[in-house]
Amino acid sequence: FLLEDPGLAVAILGRLRSIGLRVSLDNFGTGQSSLKNLRDLPIDELKLDRSFITPMRDNPMAAALVSSTIDLAHSSGLRIVAEGVEDSAIVEALTRYGCDEAQGYLMSHPVSPDELSNWLTGRRRALQKSASSSDFTDFHW
Repeated sequence: FLLEDPGLAVAILGRLRSIGLRVSLDNFGTGQSSLKNLRDLPIDELKLDRSFITPMRDNPMAAALVSSTIDLAHSSGLRIVAEGVEDSAIVEALTRYGCDEAQGYLMSHPVSPDELSNWLTGRRRALQKSASSSDFTDFHW
């Protein structure tokens, strides 16, 4: 869609944002999600593809690319979400780099709508308990 009619894509995304929807560029760093999209598209956040996140624990170049991409997103006024987060060492590194949000199996495997409702209720209770029993920090992971 974006490749076939970029002007229409920009217009539609702009209208979606004007009614209060956030627009994310998914799988950033792969396929058609290029730096040109950062310049030309009215987006709010980048979702950094898991192919950059997974190897960063053992690969300094991968970690540097993630850190640099987070800096690039922030300097462009965008939020960034790390996809494919599966262990706490990655969360710690992403936190140091200033990543805004993360998604992946560390937080939850895919669930049905009913399971999601139960998970959210349990999470809300855990956060309320944590807030009342200690210093609570807003944590977006």
